[in-house]
Amino acid sequence: MSDWINAALENRLADGEVIVVDVDGTDVAVFKIAGEFYAIEDKCTHDGAEIASGELVGDEIICPRHGARFCVKTGAVRSAPAYEDIACFPVRIENGMVQVRDNRWD
Repeated sequence: MSDWINAALENRLADGEVIVVDVDGTDVAVFKIAGEFYAIEDKCTHDGAEIASGELVGDEIICPRHGARFCVKTGAVRSAPAYEDIACFPVRIENGMVQVRDNRWD
């Protein structure tokens, strides 16, 4: 089981903002939407490009390269040209710190 990684202070991100952190060698995009935090791998499943710099519309992130859309809350793909979901990671708040971990290998 991987350890929880400190991503940011809870009050550091405003709604609609994102920060990218390294979680056990994987770039993870942590989003704040309507006061809640969500984390997905910072990699579009269409071509492997980073996705965190894309436009955030509601709970969707739009890939800046080819326009694929993904749900930030679940990692689910919502439009082509991507057809595979993005890995989604658990997030928790501990003592005012947003923490993320990679649970794919647990």
